[in-house]
Amino acid sequence: MALDMSEKPKPFPADSQDTLADADDAHHDLELGSSQETGHNTTDRHHFQEIKTKGPQVSSSPHPRQNGVNSNGDNDNDDGAETDTELDDGTALGRLASASLTHTRSAVNLPPAPDGGAQAWSQVVAGWLVLFATWGYMNSFGSFQSYYTSSGIVDADPSAISWIGSLQGCLTTAVGVFTGRLLDAGYFRPTFATGAVLQVAGIFAMSASAAPKYYQLLITQGIMSGLGSGILFTPTLALVATWFSSRRGFAIGLATTGNSTGGVVYPLIVRELLPRLGFAWTVRVMGFVNLACFVGAFVLLRSRLPPRKSGAVIDIKSFRDGEYDFYIAGLFFFVWASYYTFYYVASYGIQQLGLSFQSASNLVVIINGCGLPARIVIPWLADRVGPLNVITCCAFFFAIIVWCWLAVSSIPGLYVFTAFAGLLSGAMQSLMPTTIASITKRLDKMGVRLGMMFSIISIATLTGPPIGGAIGSATGGYTAPQIWSGASMLVCIGALLLARWFMVGWNLKGRC
Repeated sequence: MALDMSEKPKPFPADSQDTLADADDAHHDLELGSSQETGHNTTDRHHFQEIKTKGPQVSSSPHPRQNGVNSNGDNDNDDGAETDTELDDGTALGRLASASLTHTRSAVNLPPAPDGGAQAWSQVVAGWLVLFATWGYMNSFGSFQSYYTSSGIVDADPSAISWIGSLQGCLTTAVGVFTGRLLDAGYFRPTFATGAVLQVAGIFAMSASAAPKYYQLLITQGIMSGLGSGILFTPTLALVATWFSSRRGFAIGLATTGNSTGGVVYPLIVRELLPRLGFAWTVRVMGFVNLACFVGAFVLLRSRLPPRKSGAVIDIKSFRDGEYDFYIAGLFFFVWASYYTFYYVASYGIQQLGLSFQSASNLVVIINGCGLPARIVIPWLADRVGPLNVITCCAFFFAIIVWCWLAVSSIPGLYVFTAFAGLLSGAMQSLMPTTIASITKRLDKMGVRLGMMFSIISIATLTGPPIGGAIGSATGGYTAPQIWSGASMLVCIGALLLARWFMVGWNLKGRC
């Protein structure tokens, strides 16, 4: 790339040199200072405005994003950056714009991802441990829901009890908007340690009484454990993503198998130990398991990218991307449907089909365990045909399964439904972060964009199961909430299709 450096521009202020993250901001600074820097007060400013609005040359396309995406799903161009040949037009201001944008690119040139090797795969192992002890533990709440409801240990109706798990899930995702930014800023390890201590402390506080009150579980299992898990989860998953490029989907998929494995192990702990050890010591065993997982992960996890100290906690400009907006909207309605299913499938078996608590606990094991193979195979497929394509197809089939719940009237039918629901929901969950990475132009913004996504869908995690439970209580059955869940999935499919249109239009063969 040739540059005319005969007239060197004045250096930008130090705070701008930290990242110069957005070329639009650089354009704005140049425009405001043009009269003082160059002496061409009116003519050059008008000329620069023409250059700025001209933008990069692209081929005709029915959608705005297709030409900026490479084969790995990453965007080739920086945010709003024009080509040097367009900006360097011979005027002093043109040379100033060209040189400054070259500085912008060099400031955000990040080291290439290893995409393999011992250290990269060790991050996947650490991510697996974290997801096992956070989402795996949280996804086992269906066992607690059915135990609290059937044993009478908690004096509350099922909808109120589900608020405990919903609050835990909400906080696990909601604080990601802050902790994801801490990863980008270089504070991963103290952030991780804080979250691990808080989550484990919440579990041991939960075990302080053999017969806890509702408010005690809301504080310990809901708030403390949820907040600790949220501090850990988003930065860990974003960190794993930065170590891979072409294998990113497969790597994240492997890490998210910890989610399914934990969702199998923790319900088995509850089912086997509750009759033998009682509530308090069963919960303490879970606490010790989580503590061991967090210590192992803390030893392995390493940040790869240089810190991005400057920048807002919330990247408002991300919401100008239609694919980002509609993708998050689709996930919101998916979480509504899936978490109602996860929390209430065991209670449905007990109340509608007469299952015992032990048998109903098997449903929680099945719905989590059946997602395990999908979390490996589906991300591998997404690396080849595009994560947004694959997650949209998975949403279509999951919607069919959710509507089939209306036809379940026998115990074998419930087991089949649970298996397919776990398979397809696991596939979609494994692609949630991978798709964000594929539509994120710069990986040093991965933490904040992933955190923003999880913070928004945390509202769905919080409200989905209680809304479904309230609908069921008001109508006296499960039919109405099942219809609500199925309708949510139809909205999810529509939003994901719109996100895909922003990427590749209606081209069925487009990779995105």
